[in-house]
Amino acid sequence: MQGFVDFIQGFLDLGATVILPVAIFILGLVFGQKPGKAFRSGLTIGVAFVGIFLVVDLLVNNLGPAAQGMVERLGVELNVIDVGWPATSSIAWASVVAAFIIPIGLVVNVIMLLTKTTKIMNVDIWNFWHYTFMGAVVYSISGSIIQGLIAAVIFQIATLKIADWTAPMVKDFYGLPGVAIATGSTVSYAPGIWLVKLLQKMPVIKNLNADPDTIQKRFGIFGESIFIGLALGAIIGALAGYGVGDIIDIGMAMAAVMVLMPRMVKILMEGLMPVSESAREWLNKHFGNREINIGLDAAVLLGHPSVIATALILVPVTVILAVILPGNALLPFGDLATIPFIVAFIVGAARGNIIHSVIVGTIMIALSLYMATDIAPVFTQMGANADLEMDIAENSARISSIDQGGNLINWIIWRFFSLFN
Repeated sequence: MQGFVDFIQGFLDLGATVILPVAIFILGLVFGQKPGKAFRSGLTIGVAFVGIFLVVDLLVNNLGPAAQGMVERLGVELNVIDVGWPATSSIAWASVVAAFIIPIGLVVNVIMLLTKTTKIMNVDIWNFWHYTFMGAVVYSISGSIIQGLIAAVIFQIATLKIADWTAPMVKDFYGLPGVAIATGSTVSYAPGIWLVKLLQKMPVIKNLNADPDTIQKRFGIFGESIFIGLALGAIIGALAGYGVGDIIDIGMAMAAVMVLMPRMVKILMEGLMPVSESAREWLNKHFGNREINIGLDAAVLLGHPSVIATALILVPVTVILAVILPGNALLPFGDLATIPFIVAFIVGAARGNIIHSVIVGTIMIALSLYMATDIAPVFTQMGANADLEMDIAENSARISSIDQGGNLINWIIWRFFSLFN
């Protein structure tokens, strides 16, 4: 069993830049593409994800230290530290349920496609770790592998159904036809879509608008996404207490993120479209006229400037929320740089309106802080069981994360299984 777990972990360690091209190549062959064309599609998608993750690294490597600087300047003393998604995924794959998740996840996806309960073929296997974490949480409180696997499947079904629901938005707003997002950290914020719709009906607030097009019309060249990134990055640097040189550096980095990410997403679509078209032709031939969407990493949504702009504003907002919310014990840190991923659906529902996105994002993140605080004892025990070496602040006795500890779907399923354990 341990050998199989090590094989799975080794496969996942290759990352999305290897796993996705292989999956796309195989799908292309299944759907009747010639090997050369299928290989080119997979290779192009791999190149695009290399570019996307380089830009994400640029974002994380600059935003993480700045966020830490803000926390230190505020002198926050909270006893649950946000260890971030890398540590969280390591905890997930250290669980005994981990070896079963990928094969079970693929079988569940195929069954749902055959029974027409989903339109998504999820090739984002790397992000199956979210399902694994859900299973690991329930296993940790029940000691039952069966309960853990059931919880993981429930989580997967929920993410696929939400991905089905949001696929039209991904197509219409983000300009990604044939794509759906079932990434666990992103779909957990989908309820924010209802809050956006509520804001859009409220007097006065519904008229507040600050999307990139409106900003550019009002401020001209200084309203372009490159200048927005520069300004927001500089503001974050100033809040972190940086010197003038470092403020300029982080401003330039955020400007680069704003410009480069859309370019990478365009390359991605160049590789994906031939596979999507082949999939539709194959399905039409064998099952009649039927729509199918390819499940991809939520990173493809970061190409819209409103997503990055909203996330950059929410970084200091999250730190302030952690300080002022009564009952919160989570010190935001590791997952502050993942905020672009978790607000992507909110931004899409708001049609790029940054004001509405920030308001709803603030509400949802506040809920995440409370959920992450609530699950911290279980989270901490899982970290101890995994023998994970983590740099925990001296005043922090427990660990959690905004990404999965503050994940609404995860929290609901955990609470449900807690009733029986």
